[in-house]
Amino acid sequence: MVITFRGALAGLAASGGLMAVFAGSPYLARRGQIDVDALASAVAREEDHVTAVELARWIRDRRPGLRVVDLQSDADFVAYHIPGAEHIPLQSLASAPFRATDTLVLYSAGGAHAAQGWVFLQALGYRQVYFLRGGVREWLDEVMSPTLQANASPEAVAAFQKIASLSRYFGGVPRIGDRQNERAAPESREATLPPPSQHATAAEIRRRGC
Repeated sequence: MVITFRGALAGLAASGGLMAVFAGSPYLARRGQIDVDALASAVAREEDHVTAVELARWIRDRRPGLRVVDLQSDADFVAYHIPGAEHIPLQSLASAPFRATDTLVLYSAGGAHAAQGWVFLQALGYRQVYFLRGGVREWLDEVMSPTLQANASPEAVAAFQKIASLSRYFGGVPRIGDRQNERAAPESREATLPPPSQHATAAEIRRRGC
């Protein structure tokens, strides 16, 4: 099934892989085309998103053509953003100067707006586009403060050691034990927090919406 539309796609419930797309919205001047079956298949195969750890590896490894796009408000972007991200409001996404060869990763506070942006860019013909599944909140939890349970299996410990190294690359603080207790792991006591200019606390960011 293919839907051709004038204007923006509006409305997307993407948290659980569900989406509703409506034609005829006045918010996007460019024309686009959606193959609903293809998009549904991509969602079913989980090819529409990346995890925070996957994105962190792409950034660290300097993946060619990677562009990380922050869809948050101006104030939220200034308060905290993923290193190297460029700020493009959702309403300006369709006119952004992307190349067909770019690998685009969109993120917002909780992930919903980024998932909507994924549909917009798919409609405009971009194929190497993803959204960060849990938004900034997932980045904070899984990259900036990953936690290993005290009774973790040897396999979990080995996996955590790799993530801890990745976390420290971004100035994160890997932890052992209950995340709420925020007990620093011995090997991470010298890790640093995000720069002072990015002063929003994790709790404040996790309370934000889409």
